[in-house]
Amino acid sequence: MPHICFQQLGTIILGWLVHNDKRVTTALLSLKANWMNVPSNWVGSDPCGGLWVGIECINSRVTSIILSNMNLTGQLSGDIGSFSELQNLDLSFNKNMTGTLPQQIGSLKKLQTLESDSVVRILVINIWSFYMHTRSLMGCGFSGPIPDTIGSLQLLISISLNSNKFTGQIPNSIGTLSNLYYLDLTDNQLEGPIPVSDGNGTKSGLDMLLQTRHFHLGNNKLSGTIPPKLFNPNMTLIHVLFDSNNLNGSIPSTLGLVRTLQMVRFDRNSLSGLPSNLNNLTNVIELSLSNNNLSGPMANLTGMNSLSYLDMSNNSFTVSDVPPWIASLPLLTTLMMENTQLQGQVPVDLFSLPDLQKVVLRNNRFNGTLDISTTNSNQLQLIDLRNNSISNVAQIPGGNITLLLEGNTVCDKTDQVTKSYCTASTSNSSYFPPPNNCMQISCNSDQVASPNCKCAYPYEGKIVFRGLASFDMGNTTYYAELAKSLMKTLQSSALPVDSVSLSNPTVDSSGNIKLSLEVFPSGQECFNQTAITMVGFALNILSFNPPPNFGPFYLMAYTYGNCAAASNKSSSTSSGIRIGVAVGGSVLLLLVVLAVVYAFHQKKRAERASEQNNPFAHWDQNMGNGSAPQLQAAKRFSFEELKKYTNSFSEANSIGSGGYGKGSQESGWIGWVDLKATWILNIT
Repeated sequence: MPHICFQQLGTIILGWLVHNDKRVTTALLSLKANWMNVPSNWVGSDPCGGLWVGIECINSRVTSIILSNMNLTGQLSGDIGSFSELQNLDLSFNKNMTGTLPQQIGSLKKLQTLESDSVVRILVINIWSFYMHTRSLMGCGFSGPIPDTIGSLQLLISISLNSNKFTGQIPNSIGTLSNLYYLDLTDNQLEGPIPVSDGNGTKSGLDMLLQTRHFHLGNNKLSGTIPPKLFNPNMTLIHVLFDSNNLNGSIPSTLGLVRTLQMVRFDRNSLSGLPSNLNNLTNVIELSLSNNNLSGPMANLTGMNSLSYLDMSNNSFTVSDVPPWIASLPLLTTLMMENTQLQGQVPVDLFSLPDLQKVVLRNNRFNGTLDISTTNSNQLQLIDLRNNSISNVAQIPGGNITLLLEGNTVCDKTDQVTKSYCTASTSNSSYFPPPNNCMQISCNSDQVASPNCKCAYPYEGKIVFRGLASFDMGNTTYYAELAKSLMKTLQSSALPVDSVSLSNPTVDSSGNIKLSLEVFPSGQECFNQTAITMVGFALNILSFNPPPNFGPFYLMAYTYGNCAAASNKSSSTSSGIRIGVAVGGSVLLLLVVLAVVYAFHQKKRAERASEQNNPFAHWDQNMGNGSAPQLQAAKRFSFEELKKYTNSFSEANSIGSGGYGKGSQESGWIGWVDLKATWILNIT
């Protein structure tokens, strides 16, 4: 086919201009041989020239491998170490990518993020734009230890290895990554102590990561105490998430030195003590210390004026009344103090906090009369005081406030047992997108109608927000704002997205918010393979910033397998476009090269013509000092030219003769006629 010929010719020409790393090509072909379900256009032996889906090249060197949600099956072999120019590696959401991470991953010296684009890789500047390179192996099935050679990747900005099956200890070498911004090892099986440096330079640790903003290490098996050395005032951390581990001992006072913190989670461990300077963290918005073995007096949090979400439930604090400092937290929206040995009467001023939405004080020792003032917060939605000893209710809250008193003395009274607060229980809030404003449409059984009334095969998954449930999950405003933010991110990445849909919010056992996500393609029923890889890449933690209410997150995408035929068709169309662009680029480059060659040839031809018309062009006139001219170049002339320059061999122009012939002059020209050759010299 003609376009193949042009592409091959363009590749040959490019061979004159760029270095083609055969070792890297061989390595990629080896990866292909070990993987199943690779993109359909992975054919031939030239990944760069062949425009393989998910492969980005610069000067025939592979710089990105982006294969998110391709349903790949196989292992990551040591061949990955051959990609010395690799900056992006994204294999996220390929659950059947298993095995261990090879030690050779430490050879990728230019890798910037362990996390998430272009279409034409050789001749055209990338049409995808990223402000950070990303690499992701999250949501795969990798196991075994994280290789210590990860510390060799000095350009790393982000590590996202969450939701795998990694075991062993966190490598100390991660502490050498001075450029690291984001560290996410959540939801693995990592164990052992939290690594810190030894102070003499022989062993590094997480305490050395002064530029890192995120420590996401929850839902593992980390054990031992939290080293005091882990935190220091030079750090810039905003998130410290160590929830759902096996940590014990006390939270060190050095935590209070990291004044930049905004979210702190040590819930679901076996911690026994709190530092007295915890209230130094005046920028903290969410603090969760629930489900530990904390004892003694409850920490005084006076001055934590940014605090919005506070959960200290299920601990063994000393029996006490409600601490007065709680009513002084001006931005508090959610108060969770279930089973914390609180007693006495619930203070009426507690409900007057202006932003308060949710109060959970069940399973404590409250007694007396409950007085919910008429001056309570107009945001208040839930008061849960079940299983206490409250005997009377002074005022029944109005508005949309749900009051739960089941298990209290007041509900044992005959005239109270039928009251709503004695029988009602919490209901799981749910949200589904509002119905669209178009006529009813009928889609195929395996298709879904988009918010814009188009039948399609959406990209589906769950967004998991690690920011705790500090807002009303039934409030549609939050989800509309989130959907708008998602669309903005996807459109800014030039992805063919028509709309997004969010539904069914739930809270899991760790307190995380989960939302169902559907992303619908634009202009077609399916996303092609390139778009599939890029949707997940665009929705990574470094490029998508959700609204503040939602906090940090990660995406868990489902395998996109409902639309194979249509997807392949779209992919073929996309490949045709890419090949067309590549062919056009090859032809353009060929024309440029030929133009240069032609111009060079014409220049030489003109120079030769000039020499023919001026055979003394190379005569060094500086040597014309009265002696005979030193002929440096000579030229044979035709008979007609001789007649012209000698005026038809006129005797009047004769200037002499000799053994070599006869000389003539005409209009400043001197000619010498020989039986073998003729020279004309311009001496004017």
